[in-house]
Amino acid sequence: MFGCVTTERHDELRAQVRAFAGAEVLPRIPLWEQTRSVDDELIREAARRGWIGVTVDPSFGGMGAGHLAKTIIIEELARACGAMGAAVQASLIPVAMIINYGSTEQKARWLPPICRGECLPTIAVTERVSGSHIAGTQGQARRGRGGWLLNVEKAHVGNSHVADLHCVVVRTGPGRGDLSAFLVENERDGVSVRPQVSAMGLNGFSFGTVVMEDVWVPEENLLGMVGEGEDAADSSSVLYGRANLAAVSLGVHRATLDETLRFADETERYGRPLSRLSTVEQRLGQMVANLETAGTLAYAAASMQDRGLACDGALMTAKLMNYELGVKSARLAMEVHAACGVFTDRPLERFFRDAQPIFAPAGTSDVQRLRLARLARGATAGAQWSQRFAAPAPSMVSA
Repeated sequence: MFGCVTTERHDELRAQVRAFAGAEVLPRIPLWEQTRSVDDELIREAARRGWIGVTVDPSFGGMGAGHLAKTIIIEELARACGAMGAAVQASLIPVAMIINYGSTEQKARWLPPICRGECLPTIAVTERVSGSHIAGTQGQARRGRGGWLLNVEKAHVGNSHVADLHCVVVRTGPGRGDLSAFLVENERDGVSVRPQVSAMGLNGFSFGTVVMEDVWVPEENLLGMVGEGEDAADSSSVLYGRANLAAVSLGVHRATLDETLRFADETERYGRPLSRLSTVEQRLGQMVANLETAGTLAYAAASMQDRGLACDGALMTAKLMNYELGVKSARLAMEVHAACGVFTDRPLERFFRDAQPIFAPAGTSDVQRLRLARLARGATAGAQWSQRFAAPAPSMVSA
Protein backbone atom coordinates (compact mmCIF):
# COMPACT_ATOMS: atom_id res chain seq x y z
CA MET A 1 0.00 0.00 0.00
CA PHE A 2 1.28 3.45 -0.99
CA GLY A 3 4.81 2.44 -1.90
CA CYS A 4 5.06 -0.69 0.29
CA VAL A 5 6.96 1.15 3.04
CA THR A 6 5.11 -0.63 5.83
CA THR A 7 6.24 -3.68 7.77
CA GLU A 8 4.32 -6.58 9.31
CA ARG A 9 4.23 -4.69 12.60
CA HIS A 10 2.64 -1.74 10.87
CA ASP A 11 0.05 -4.09 9.40
CA GLU A 12 -0.66 -5.52 12.84
CA LEU A 13 -1.12 -2.03 14.24
CA ARG A 14 -3.48 -1.15 11.38
CA ALA A 15 -5.59 -4.23 12.13
CA GLN A 16 -5.78 -3.31 15.82
CA VAL A 17 -6.89 0.27 15.11
CA ARG A 18 -9.36 -0.84 12.45
CA ALA A 19 -10.93 -3.34 14.86
CA PHE A 20 -11.26 -0.65 17.54
CA ALA A 21 -12.78 1.77 15.04
CA GLY A 22 -15.30 -0.80 13.85
CA ALA A 23 -16.35 -1.93 17.32
CA GLU A 24 -16.19 1.31 19.30
CA VAL A 25 -16.31 4.28 16.93
CA LEU A 26 -18.75 3.40 14.16
CA PRO A 27 -21.69 2.63 16.48
CA ARG A 28 -21.42 6.08 18.09
CA ILE A 29 -21.43 8.13 14.90
CA PRO A 30 -25.25 8.51 14.64
CA LEU A 31 -25.35 10.03 18.13
CA TRP A 32 -22.50 12.43 17.36
CA GLU A 33 -24.15 13.49 14.12
CA GLN A 34 -27.46 14.09 15.87
CA THR A 35 -26.23 15.83 19.00
CA ARG A 36 -22.82 17.13 17.85
CA SER A 37 -21.58 16.09 21.28
CA VAL A 38 -18.01 15.19 22.19
CA ASP A 39 -17.32 11.71 23.55
CA ASP A 40 -14.69 12.41 26.18
CA GLU A 41 -14.50 8.77 27.32
CA LEU A 42 -13.94 7.29 23.85
CA ILE A 43 -11.13 9.74 23.10
CA ARG A 44 -9.53 8.74 26.38
CA GLU A 45 -9.97 5.06 25.56
CA ALA A 46 -7.99 5.61 22.36
CA ALA A 47 -5.35 7.39 24.42
CA ARG A 48 -5.25 4.53 26.96
CA ARG A 49 -4.26 2.22 24.13
CA GLY A 50 -1.05 4.22 23.86
CA TRP A 51 -1.79 5.90 20.56
CA ILE A 52 -1.13 9.44 21.79
CA GLY A 53 2.33 8.21 22.80
CA VAL A 54 3.06 6.45 19.51
CA THR A 55 6.18 8.57 18.85
CA VAL A 56 7.29 8.90 22.48
CA ASP A 57 10.40 7.03 23.58
CA PRO A 58 9.67 3.86 25.60
CA SER A 59 11.76 5.27 28.45
CA PHE A 60 8.85 7.69 29.03
CA GLY A 61 6.20 5.03 28.54
CA GLY A 62 5.63 5.57 24.82
CA MET A 63 5.35 3.11 21.95
CA GLY A 64 8.44 4.46 20.19
CA ALA A 65 6.87 3.30 16.94
CA GLY A 66 7.54 6.38 14.82
CA HIS A 67 5.75 8.65 12.40
CA LEU A 68 4.57 6.07 9.89
CA ALA A 69 2.82 4.23 12.72
CA LYS A 70 1.29 7.56 13.76
CA THR A 71 -0.01 8.09 10.23
CA ILE A 72 -1.59 4.63 10.20
CA ILE A 73 -3.36 5.17 13.53
CA ILE A 74 -4.84 8.51 12.48
CA GLU A 75 -5.75 7.30 9.00
CA GLU A 76 -7.62 4.23 10.25
CA LEU A 77 -9.54 6.20 12.88
CA ALA A 78 -10.44 8.88 10.33
CA ARG A 79 -11.51 6.23 7.83
CA ALA A 80 -14.23 5.26 10.31
CA CYS A 81 -14.90 8.79 11.56
CA GLY A 82 -13.04 11.97 10.68
CA ALA A 83 -13.80 13.43 14.12
CA MET A 84 -12.06 10.55 15.90
CA GLY A 85 -8.97 10.84 13.72
CA ALA A 86 -8.96 14.60 14.32
CA ALA A 87 -9.24 14.15 18.09
CA VAL A 88 -6.27 11.80 18.35
CA GLN A 89 -4.07 13.85 16.03
CA ALA A 90 -4.88 17.07 17.94
CA SER A 91 -3.32 15.70 21.13
CA LEU A 92 -0.32 14.36 19.23
CA ILE A 93 0.85 17.83 18.11
CA PRO A 94 1.61 19.16 21.62
CA VAL A 95 3.49 15.93 22.30
CA ALA A 96 6.04 17.18 19.76
CA MET A 97 6.46 20.42 21.70
CA ILE A 98 7.19 18.52 24.90
CA ILE A 99 9.54 16.04 23.20
CA ASN A 100 11.55 18.72 21.40
CA TYR A 101 11.49 21.61 23.90
CA GLY A 102 10.70 20.07 27.26
CA SER A 103 13.31 19.71 29.98
CA THR A 104 14.14 16.28 31.33
CA GLU A 105 11.93 17.05 34.33
CA GLN A 106 9.01 18.18 32.13
CA LYS A 107 9.26 15.06 29.97
CA ALA A 108 9.34 12.84 33.04
CA ARG A 109 6.35 14.65 34.52
CA TRP A 110 4.07 14.87 31.49
CA LEU A 111 4.93 12.24 28.90
CA PRO A 112 4.16 9.12 30.99
CA PRO A 113 0.59 10.20 31.91
CA ILE A 114 0.02 11.28 28.30
CA CYS A 115 1.15 7.86 27.09
CA ARG A 116 -1.12 6.14 29.63
CA GLY A 117 -4.10 8.16 28.47
CA GLU A 118 -4.38 9.98 31.78
CA CYS A 119 -3.61 13.42 30.31
CA LEU A 120 -4.93 14.83 27.05
CA PRO A 121 -2.87 17.81 25.85
CA THR A 122 -3.75 20.54 23.37
CA ILE A 123 -1.72 23.01 21.37
CA ALA A 124 -3.14 26.51 21.89
CA VAL A 125 -1.49 28.85 19.41
CA THR A 126 -4.07 30.43 17.10
CA GLU A 127 -5.78 33.71 17.96
CA ARG A 128 -8.68 35.23 16.06
CA VAL A 129 -6.71 38.44 15.52
CA SER A 130 -3.73 36.68 13.92
CA GLY A 131 -4.86 33.36 12.43
CA SER A 132 -1.93 31.43 10.95
CA HIS A 133 0.40 34.39 11.55
CA ILE A 134 2.11 33.24 14.74
CA ALA A 135 4.18 36.41 15.01
CA GLY A 136 0.91 38.35 15.26
CA THR A 137 0.12 36.76 18.64
CA GLN A 138 -1.21 39.31 21.13
CA GLY A 139 -1.88 37.21 24.22
CA GLN A 140 0.67 37.99 26.90
CA ALA A 141 2.56 36.50 29.81
CA ARG A 142 4.37 38.65 32.35
CA ARG A 143 6.42 37.71 35.35
CA GLY A 144 4.58 37.88 38.64
CA ARG A 145 4.39 36.19 42.05
CA GLY A 146 7.47 34.08 41.36
CA GLY A 147 6.15 32.75 38.09
CA TRP A 148 4.15 33.99 35.12
CA LEU A 149 0.69 35.52 34.69
CA LEU A 150 -1.01 34.64 31.39
CA ASN A 151 -3.79 36.59 29.72
CA VAL A 152 -4.85 35.23 26.37
CA GLU A 153 -7.76 33.91 24.33
CA LYS A 154 -6.87 31.05 21.99
CA ALA A 155 -9.21 29.96 19.19
CA HIS A 156 -9.65 26.72 17.22
CA VAL A 157 -7.98 24.64 19.93
CA GLY A 158 -8.29 20.95 19.10
CA ASN A 159 -9.76 18.92 22.01
CA SER A 160 -10.50 22.19 23.79
CA HIS A 161 -13.41 20.76 25.78
CA VAL A 162 -11.77 17.54 26.93
CA ALA A 163 -8.15 18.55 27.50
CA ASP A 164 -6.17 18.38 30.74
CA LEU A 165 -3.11 20.36 29.63
CA HIS A 166 -2.60 23.24 27.20
CA CYS A 167 0.67 24.01 25.38
CA VAL A 168 0.22 27.76 25.01
CA VAL A 169 2.28 30.25 23.03
CA VAL A 170 2.05 33.87 24.20
CA ARG A 171 3.97 37.11 23.99
CA THR A 172 6.63 37.77 26.64
CA GLY A 173 8.02 40.92 25.04
CA PRO A 174 7.25 43.54 22.36
CA GLY A 175 9.50 42.22 19.59
CA ARG A 176 8.75 39.81 16.77
CA GLY A 177 10.73 37.03 18.42
CA ASP A 178 9.41 37.62 21.92
CA LEU A 179 7.08 34.63 22.07
CA SER A 180 7.33 31.88 24.66
CA ALA A 181 5.59 28.56 25.29
CA PHE A 182 4.03 27.42 28.55
CA LEU A 183 2.41 24.26 29.89
CA VAL A 184 -0.86 25.25 31.54
CA GLU A 185 -3.02 22.76 33.42
CA ASN A 186 -6.70 23.07 32.59
CA GLU A 187 -7.60 23.04 36.29
CA ARG A 188 -5.70 26.23 37.10
CA ASP A 189 -7.69 29.22 38.31
CA GLY A 190 -8.58 31.53 35.44
CA VAL A 191 -8.70 28.86 32.72
CA SER A 192 -12.09 28.52 31.03
CA VAL A 193 -13.50 27.15 27.79
CA ARG A 194 -16.13 28.96 25.76
CA PRO A 195 -19.31 26.99 24.92
CA GLN A 196 -18.80 24.72 21.96
CA VAL A 197 -19.99 26.09 18.61
CA SER A 198 -21.25 23.59 16.05
CA ALA A 199 -19.16 23.26 12.90
CA MET A 200 -19.94 22.07 9.38
CA GLY A 201 -18.07 18.80 9.86
CA LEU A 202 -16.12 16.59 12.24
CA ASN A 203 -19.08 16.21 14.60
CA GLY A 204 -17.78 14.60 17.79
CA PHE A 205 -14.57 16.67 17.82
CA SER A 206 -14.23 19.93 19.73
CA PHE A 207 -12.04 22.71 18.42
CA GLY A 208 -13.10 25.73 20.43
CA THR A 209 -11.86 28.71 22.39
CA VAL A 210 -9.75 28.52 25.56
CA VAL A 211 -9.55 31.67 27.72
CA MET A 212 -6.87 32.39 30.31
CA GLU A 213 -7.42 35.35 32.62
CA ASP A 214 -4.62 36.12 35.07
CA VAL A 215 -3.61 32.47 35.09
CA TRP A 216 -0.53 31.98 37.22
CA VAL A 217 1.96 29.23 36.37
CA PRO A 218 5.30 28.52 38.06
CA GLU A 219 8.63 29.04 36.35
CA GLU A 220 8.97 25.30 35.70
CA ASN A 221 5.95 25.46 33.37
CA LEU A 222 7.94 27.51 30.86
CA LEU A 223 8.50 25.16 27.90
CA GLY A 224 11.95 25.72 26.48
CA MET A 225 13.66 29.07 26.84
CA VAL A 226 12.06 32.49 26.89
CA GLY A 227 11.69 33.55 23.25
CA GLU A 228 11.47 30.02 21.82
CA GLY A 229 7.69 29.96 21.56
CA GLU A 230 7.46 30.65 17.85
CA ASP A 231 10.00 27.94 17.08
CA ALA A 232 8.19 25.47 19.34
CA ALA A 233 4.88 26.16 17.61
CA ASP A 234 6.28 26.19 14.08
CA SER A 235 8.33 23.01 14.48
CA SER A 236 5.45 21.04 15.98
CA SER A 237 3.13 22.28 13.25
CA VAL A 238 5.54 21.22 10.50
CA LEU A 239 6.74 17.94 12.01
CA TYR A 240 3.43 16.70 13.41
CA GLY A 241 0.60 19.00 12.33
CA ARG A 242 1.15 18.68 8.57
CA ALA A 243 1.52 14.89 8.66
CA ASN A 244 -1.36 14.45 11.10
CA LEU A 245 -3.83 16.45 9.03
CA ALA A 246 -2.68 14.65 5.89
CA ALA A 247 -3.55 11.37 7.63
CA VAL A 248 -7.01 12.62 8.63
CA SER A 249 -7.67 13.67 5.02
CA LEU A 250 -6.35 10.34 3.81
CA GLY A 251 -8.69 8.36 6.05
CA VAL A 252 -11.75 10.35 5.01
CA HIS A 253 -10.60 10.11 1.38
CA ARG A 254 -10.35 6.31 1.59
CA ALA A 255 -13.83 6.08 3.12
CA THR A 256 -15.20 8.31 0.37
CA LEU A 257 -13.79 6.10 -2.37
CA ASP A 258 -14.92 2.87 -0.69
CA GLU A 259 -18.47 4.15 -0.33
CA THR A 260 -18.61 5.49 -3.88
CA LEU A 261 -17.37 2.22 -5.38
CA ARG A 262 -20.00 0.36 -3.35
CA PHE A 263 -22.76 2.72 -4.43
CA ALA A 264 -21.75 2.56 -8.09
CA ASP A 265 -21.70 -1.25 -8.05
CA GLU A 266 -25.06 -1.59 -6.28
CA THR A 267 -26.98 1.08 -8.21
CA GLU A 268 -28.31 0.32 -11.68
CA ARG A 269 -29.06 2.71 -14.52
CA TYR A 270 -29.97 1.76 -18.06
CA GLY A 271 -29.97 -1.91 -17.12
CA ARG A 272 -26.45 -2.13 -15.74
CA PRO A 273 -24.46 -0.95 -12.68
CA LEU A 274 -23.46 2.70 -12.56
CA SER A 275 -19.85 1.55 -12.31
CA ARG A 276 -20.07 0.27 -15.89
CA LEU A 277 -21.04 3.64 -17.36
CA SER A 278 -18.09 5.44 -18.92
CA THR A 279 -18.87 8.82 -17.36
CA VAL A 280 -18.96 7.22 -13.92
CA GLU A 281 -15.84 5.15 -14.60
CA GLN A 282 -13.97 8.35 -15.43
CA ARG A 283 -14.87 9.80 -12.05
CA LEU A 284 -14.05 6.60 -10.19
CA GLY A 285 -10.72 6.34 -11.96
CA GLN A 286 -9.84 9.91 -11.05
CA MET A 287 -10.77 9.26 -7.43
CA VAL A 288 -8.48 6.21 -7.36
CA ALA A 289 -5.64 8.27 -8.83
CA ASN A 290 -6.27 11.05 -6.30
CA LEU A 291 -6.19 8.63 -3.39
CA GLU A 292 -3.05 6.82 -4.58
CA THR A 293 -1.24 10.12 -5.09
CA ALA A 294 -2.31 11.52 -1.73
CA GLY A 295 -1.50 8.34 0.16
CA THR A 296 1.91 7.93 -1.44
CA LEU A 297 2.83 11.49 -0.44
CA ALA A 298 1.65 10.99 3.15
CA TYR A 299 3.42 7.67 3.62
CA ALA A 300 6.62 8.82 1.94
CA ALA A 301 6.86 11.90 4.17
CA ALA A 302 6.28 9.87 7.34
CA SER A 303 8.82 7.26 6.22
CA MET A 304 11.39 9.98 5.58
CA GLN A 305 10.85 11.27 9.13
CA ASP A 306 11.37 7.81 10.54
CA ARG A 307 14.65 7.55 8.62
CA GLY A 308 15.86 10.90 9.91
CA LEU A 309 15.86 12.59 6.49
CA ALA A 310 15.27 16.27 5.77
CA CYS A 311 11.63 16.33 4.76
CA ASP A 312 9.94 19.61 5.73
CA GLY A 313 8.91 20.08 2.10
CA ALA A 314 7.52 16.54 1.88
CA LEU A 315 5.45 17.10 5.02
CA MET A 316 4.03 20.36 3.70
CA THR A 317 3.27 18.76 0.35
CA ALA A 318 1.55 15.84 2.07
CA LYS A 319 -0.79 18.15 3.96
CA LEU A 320 -1.46 20.35 0.92
CA MET A 321 -2.17 17.58 -1.55
CA ASN A 322 -4.08 15.31 0.82
CA TYR A 323 -6.51 18.12 1.54
CA GLU A 324 -6.76 19.33 -2.07
CA LEU A 325 -7.13 15.86 -3.60
CA GLY A 326 -9.45 14.68 -0.85
CA VAL A 327 -11.82 17.57 -1.49
CA LYS A 328 -11.68 16.94 -5.24
CA SER A 329 -12.58 13.29 -4.70
CA ALA A 330 -15.43 14.30 -2.41
CA ARG A 331 -16.80 16.47 -5.19
CA LEU A 332 -16.47 13.63 -7.72
CA ALA A 333 -18.20 11.27 -5.29
CA MET A 334 -21.11 13.69 -5.04
CA GLU A 335 -21.34 13.73 -8.83
CA VAL A 336 -21.54 9.93 -8.89
CA HIS A 337 -24.17 9.84 -6.15
CA ALA A 338 -26.09 12.82 -7.55
CA ALA A 339 -29.15 13.59 -5.39
CA CYS A 340 -28.56 10.45 -3.31
CA GLY A 341 -25.38 11.95 -1.89
CA VAL A 342 -26.92 14.94 -0.12
CA PHE A 343 -29.16 13.01 2.27
CA THR A 344 -28.08 11.86 5.72
CA ASP A 345 -29.23 8.28 5.20
CA ARG A 346 -25.94 7.74 3.36
CA PRO A 347 -22.47 8.38 4.83
CA LEU A 348 -21.22 10.37 1.83
CA GLU A 349 -22.86 13.53 3.13
CA ARG A 350 -20.75 13.21 6.29
CA PHE A 351 -17.58 12.42 4.37
CA PHE A 352 -18.11 15.48 2.18
CA ARG A 353 -18.46 17.74 5.24
CA ASP A 354 -15.55 16.14 7.09
CA ALA A 355 -13.20 16.74 4.17
CA GLN A 356 -13.61 20.52 4.37
CA PRO A 357 -12.33 21.55 7.86
CA ILE A 358 -8.81 20.21 7.16
CA PHE A 359 -8.06 23.30 5.06
CA ALA A 360 -6.97 25.68 7.84
CA PRO A 361 -5.25 23.72 10.66
CA ALA A 362 -1.44 23.54 10.52
CA GLY A 363 -1.55 26.16 7.77
CA THR A 364 -3.92 26.73 4.89
CA SER A 365 -3.11 25.58 1.38
CA ASP A 366 -1.83 29.08 0.64
CA VAL A 367 0.53 28.85 3.61
CA GLN A 368 1.86 25.48 2.41
CA ARG A 369 2.49 26.80 -1.11
CA LEU A 370 4.20 29.90 0.29
CA ARG A 371 6.48 27.84 2.52
CA LEU A 372 7.25 25.37 -0.29
CA ALA A 373 8.22 28.19 -2.62
CA ARG A 374 10.53 29.73 -0.04
CA LEU A 375 12.08 26.34 0.71
CA ALA A 376 12.73 25.76 -2.99
CA ARG A 377 14.32 29.20 -3.35
CA GLY A 378 16.56 28.59 -0.38
CA ALA A 379 14.96 31.51 1.42
CA THR A 380 14.42 29.56 4.64
CA ALA A 381 17.14 30.26 7.19
CA GLY A 382 18.87 27.43 9.03
CA ALA A 383 18.36 23.69 8.91
CA GLN A 384 14.95 22.18 8.31
CA TRP A 385 12.98 21.20 11.41
CA SER A 386 13.15 17.56 10.35
CA GLN A 387 16.96 17.83 10.43
CA ARG A 388 17.11 19.64 13.75
CA PHE A 389 14.86 17.17 15.52
CA ALA A 390 15.69 13.95 13.68
CA ALA A 391 15.04 11.00 16.01
CA PRO A 392 16.57 7.51 15.94
CA ALA A 393 14.67 5.21 13.60
CA PRO A 394 11.94 3.23 15.41
CA SER A 395 12.05 -0.55 15.53
CA MET A 396 9.03 -0.75 13.20
CA VAL A 397 11.10 0.60 10.32
CA SER A 398 13.13 -2.59 9.99
CA ALA A 399 10.80 -5.10 11.64
